[in-house]
Amino acid sequence: MTTVNNIILDDNQIRQKTKRIAYQIYESNSNEKEVIIAGIQGNGMLFANQLANILKEISSIDVIICEVFIDKKKPLNSVSTSLSQDDYKNKPLVLVDDVLNSGTTLIYGIKHFLDVPLKRFKTAVLVNRNHKKYPVKADFKGISLSTSIKEHVEVIFDKKNSRAVLM
Repeated sequence: MTTVNNIILDDNQIRQKTKRIAYQIYESNSNEKEVIIAGIQGNGMLFANQLANILKEISSIDVIICEVFIDKKKPLNSVSTSLSQDDYKNKPLVLVDDVLNSGTTLIYGIKHFLDVPLKRFKTAVLVNRNHKKYPVKADFKGISLSTSIKEHVEVIFDKKNSRAVLM
């Protein structure tokens, strides 16, 4: 049996959606001197870096990148970040991942940041699948998909041929 992979976003569409999300982040933080872009390790961090690069191009806001370390298979394990709490305390922060499926990864990422007072907290994802197990939403999203639970979305970040695939 062969599986058919359907491309739901091609390289150009990913670039367009990333740019649109970066503009939305800029609009919601236009009065700020700096913003923290916190990418969940792996693809979330790759997506966060792309957003940060565009934000640096389109705004004068100081963009600070933070990597969030979460064991996606065991999210109850401790969550850590590449920045200290003092580095993001009382600042606007956007938590970034590539795909929002059940919300498990995002909710445990959010839980980590609740220990520190933030000026503003938002979430951004490239693909929102709408299979929420937790009451978490993406404030900024590239595309929303209605998929079956059995289907899987994978984002492949590649310098020349990034794509989001439904399997």
